[in-house]
Amino acid sequence: MIKCIAIDDEKLVRDLLEDNIRQLPFLQLIKTCKNSFEAYEILEKEQVDLIFLDIQMPGLNGLQFLQSLPHPPMVILVTAYEQYALDGFDRQVVDYLLKPFSFERFLKACNRAGEWFRLQNSPPQSNAGLPDFFVNVEYTLVKIVAADIDYIEGLKDYIKIHLSTAEKPVLTRMTMKAMEEKMPPNTFVRTHKSFLAAVQKITAVKRDVVCIGTKEIPVSGFYKEHLMKIFNPREI
Repeated sequence: MIKCIAIDDEKLVRDLLEDNIRQLPFLQLIKTCKNSFEAYEILEKEQVDLIFLDIQMPGLNGLQFLQSLPHPPMVILVTAYEQYALDGFDRQVVDYLLKPFSFERFLKACNRAGEWFRLQNSPPQSNAGLPDFFVNVEYTLVKIVAADIDYIEGLKDYIKIHLSTAEKPVLTRMTMKAMEEKMPPNTFVRTHKSFLAAVQKITAVKRDVVCIGTKEIPVSGFYKEHLMKIFNPREI
């Protein structure tokens, strides 16, 4: 069950959200709130996984409220103002519902939140059981212990394999696609067309990079959504 709250200063919208939420068996409504300050009180007492959040509210608007949360839950923005869409997606919200919205559109947003929630709560596979393999390095076969791989960097027809156990990467002739196919699903993730990172080694996810210890690996816009499905979208 996804525990959620709805924040909107209009009672008609709160009632509509409450009715829609109660029709979905995977959502559990904790409370509806008429402003951000009521929501703060709920967040202090309850575990909340998802917020349906209006933007234009008196006192503290929705975007200000969202920005004030150190670790915000998933958010679906609900607003009559289309111009805020870019601000919302810049804050990595799950979806953006433009009033008035249909139940079908509401359901689509909630299904997206449900997918993110399931992925967040399904830990990726450990690298411990990954198969080791050999690569050709200057006419010599070199064994790569897959569990030691931090990330892989693509250079046209070559790749650099960066290992936690070696100061210098291993350079070998291989494509990124071929390397990606060697690894079991969900153990490595593309962050960029030229970078493949070991999921278990990632220590932080920022807006445009992922961190493996002190190393920063670029994240391109094309792969960001997939990263959000693996890691907590609230932290990207």
